[in-house]
Amino acid sequence: MSSFSLSSVIYTRSPPSLKILNQLLLPHKTVYESVASVQEGYEQIKQMKVRGAPAIGIVAALSLAVDLLLQSSNPACPFKDQESLKSYVKSSLDHLKSSRPTAVNLFRASDILWNITEKENDVNITIEKLVKEAEKMLIDDIQDNKNIGKLGAEFIAKESQNEKFSVVTHCNTGSLATAEYGTALGIIRSLHSQNKLSHAYFTETRPYNQGARLTAYELINDKIPSTLICDSMVSALLSLNKNIEAIIVGADRVASNGDTANKIGTYQLAITAKYHNIMFIVAAPSTSIDLTIKSGKDIIIEERDGNEIIYVKGIAENENGELEIKKVRLPPEGVKVWNPSFDVTPAELITAIVTEKGVVMKDNGTSEFNLFDFLK
Repeated sequence: MSSFSLSSVIYTRSPPSLKILNQLLLPHKTVYESVASVQEGYEQIKQMKVRGAPAIGIVAALSLAVDLLLQSSNPACPFKDQESLKSYVKSSLDHLKSSRPTAVNLFRASDILWNITEKENDVNITIEKLVKEAEKMLIDDIQDNKNIGKLGAEFIAKESQNEKFSVVTHCNTGSLATAEYGTALGIIRSLHSQNKLSHAYFTETRPYNQGARLTAYELINDKIPSTLICDSMVSALLSLNKNIEAIIVGADRVASNGDTANKIGTYQLAITAKYHNIMFIVAAPSTSIDLTIKSGKDIIIEERDGNEIIYVKGIAENENGELEIKKVRLPPEGVKVWNPSFDVTPAELITAIVTEKGVVMKDNGTSEFNLFDFLK
């Protein structure tokens, strides 16, 4: 794999090994956890130790790959024939898909792996092809992200009237949310490398604070000039005329008309971008586009435990002067909580969708994207 300094996923085939960076502990602790089975992969995704639609799909695929490699090398291997293998793969993929229902990359990876399984009749050949496909997903994602970064940076620079400018981003869309480099954060990295970026503003992204914990971690690591702001500060920031050209976000699922499901809070950013007449850019691999869904109304929005809002984690000094991670409660007992993990931004509010295949814009006079034609 690449030598890039931040990787959410570390994989080797020989010996079979998958390690996932536990992002719940960042930025205070850097801990990689081993994943040796589908169930362990499911738990990593469900508990949000790994997050970001591209990374979720990759971890799901690789957890199945490592699981199959380890079981098939065991003398007591349960896969005596193709039917027993098919049954195991089917139940494993269904289980993995239930971990995060909004992440389309998870479902796409599952479909690809299941299609391979259905077509083969030999256990060893099937396992080999499944493992190779999972490995290909990891490699392809890295290159796709670099293409997104390059194309997105070129598009924004071309549309801008300024030699250098600032941008705003939301949540975490970098190497921690993908195999490496990132989508929206990949564009920011590309702008910075081309000396086009004055400053990157990023939201804390409540309730999981992916911006404050993870995007801050990446931007500091890359020495990109940046400032953390609260989610509620974006409109005030845009009103100050700080030479901000665009808000750049990622995507967990894009409908065929361009409606985009992304981290909760994205929709309100698109509204304020429209009011302040700045670009609102969605950056996502083509694997995040779901042509089976006509519009955002058909996207299932995951709702998570209210305790994610009630409690916050941070670093604190104990009585011995040692630093340890603490969890504290904010609201009083008995409070009711609504905690959707995502919202849907209507295509009408989106300036462009940047993929590894190119930049998509709406036809003049239309409020939606034609992603069917784009992906032909």
